[in-house]
Amino acid sequence: MKSRIPVVLLACGSFNPITNMHLRLFEVARDHLHQTGRYQVIGGIISPVNDNYGKKDLVSARHRVAMARLALQTSDWIRVDSWESEQAQWMETVKVLRHHHSELLRSLPQMEDPDQGSASSPASTAVPELKLLCGADFLKTFQTPSLWKDTHIQEIVEKFGLVCVTRAGHDPKGYVLDSPILQRYQDQIHLAREPVQNEISATYVRKRYLLQGGAKVCITRMDIYHRG
Repeated sequence: MKSRIPVVLLACGSFNPITNMHLRLFEVARDHLHQTGRYQVIGGIISPVNDNYGKKDLVSARHRVAMARLALQTSDWIRVDSWESEQAQWMETVKVLRHHHSELLRSLPQMEDPDQGSASSPASTAVPELKLLCGADFLKTFQTPSLWKDTHIQEIVEKFGLVCVTRAGHDPKGYVLDSPILQRYQDQIHLAREPVQNEISATYVRKRYLLQGGAKVCITRMDIYHRG
């Protein structure tokens, strides 16, 4: 029986704040990859965007990271990483992928090579694949003129790959076919269908607190979204 390819899912975004819907993306993507019979998801990473992203109403990275950590307290496979948020400037998505890919390679177990007398990665250790996790609205932004560099889009899909969770009102397959780059590497793009449709905006979430418990407590105690 052929062994499955280990995969780590990386989600980049504002997470302003992190919600149950964000966590749902990970679950749907993991189920989809497992159902292919080719992959085994071994971890998930949430990477909140840098404060210099410039998005309206974006609260500080310190608060967004703290909320994400609280929201993930009960998860045994998803974690938040603050590297992107701690950089001196806003980081392009492909650079965040490169960083985490390097970290994955660095974390691989080493063994002694009897012929060389030095450490080397064992042949039996499968190198995990890092895939960018996104929603259909994110995938659609690849069509926005001047927003993405073609070289970055190609590197994302060719070197890493995408897992896109679809939702009502979007045509992710169409987005792929309309882009020469995405179409060329469509085998690297996994379209996972969300069985529970949800059209709730982030603004509504902030008002109604449709959040994981830890993040809700953090917002309530610190009054993060009600400061003037």
